[in-house]
Amino acid sequence: MPIALAFFVHYAYLILFLWVLVEQLGMPVPSIPVLLTAGTLSATHRIHHSYALLAVLAACLIADSVWYWLGRRYGGSVLRLLCRLSFEASTCVSKTEGYFLRRGPVTLVFAKFVPGLSTVAAPIAGQTGMPYNRFLMWDLAGSILWAETFLLAGRFFGDLAKRSAPFFELLSHFAFAIFIAMVLGFFAYRLLKQRKFLQQVRDLRLEPAELKAMMDAAEEQGNIPPFIVDLRHPLDYLPDPRVLPGALRIGPNEIRQHSEIIPRDRDVILYCTCPSEETSAKLAMQLHKMGIYRVRPLRGGFDGWKAAGYPLTDYVEDVPHAQPLLPVAQLSSPAGN
Repeated sequence: MPIALAFFVHYAYLILFLWVLVEQLGMPVPSIPVLLTAGTLSATHRIHHSYALLAVLAACLIADSVWYWLGRRYGGSVLRLLCRLSFEASTCVSKTEGYFLRRGPVTLVFAKFVPGLSTVAAPIAGQTGMPYNRFLMWDLAGSILWAETFLLAGRFFGDLAKRSAPFFELLSHFAFAIFIAMVLGFFAYRLLKQRKFLQQVRDLRLEPAELKAMMDAAEEQGNIPPFIVDLRHPLDYLPDPRVLPGALRIGPNEIRQHSEIIPRDRDVILYCTCPSEETSAKLAMQLHKMGIYRVRPLRGGFDGWKAAGYPLTDYVEDVPHAQPLLPVAQLSSPAGN
């Protein structure tokens, strides 16, 4: 047996526990290759499937409980920290908050399968005040489903390989190399995806000082100010419900259905609470494709504007849902602002 494979077999449960724990705590290390490897080895009875499952579940429940209590105590600040730690741009918290608002605790069952949900689901559950015993029940169900999916997939592959002794012998010699290739491929894919996204964001985003100057100039000259859209989810309003002056609240999932109220002939500024401006940047690119070209995400979002000491105001009116939407020209008039 190759040395690397022998080492993995000898310390399999500890490796599984630590690897999954580190990933679930927010570090960008993929656990799926490790689970598949463990499942494959369980087919030859080199490791026990049940012990491997227990190691994975222990890691998941410990990490998720830590994030649950941090989310319950510190709320949005913990979620923003996770956004910064994440290697995957899609972990922006607004996506996960949307799932929770629509599906509630059921989100925890499939969270680990969805990029952007896995780590932030637990602190959002804590932030929403979900009872811990209820959280633990749903989180355990989701952890079992996630772990068993990949452990059993690996075992199925191992059972197939066992039927061909030469193939399995060859596989055992290259197992470590295959594992490393899977991990490196995973990192390369996510790195390239993130770099592409960040480049697009850099080309679009607007500095808070630039927006403030635009607003001041419009006020001094009597012109129409930029059209500002607050993309935050209701959970983001808990620490501070104020908005940028003149901002209109439109949820990320509602931006398309309300696209007709977004003017084409003036600057449109989007902001959220994501450190990398992911939500506002993605929606800005979507609006570009819809023919709305003068739209840009605000760098730093709400927190960046607030940290700069610029004014915030109480929100007055939501986007109308039951009533017909006003024409763009009417919304663009000074009286509508």
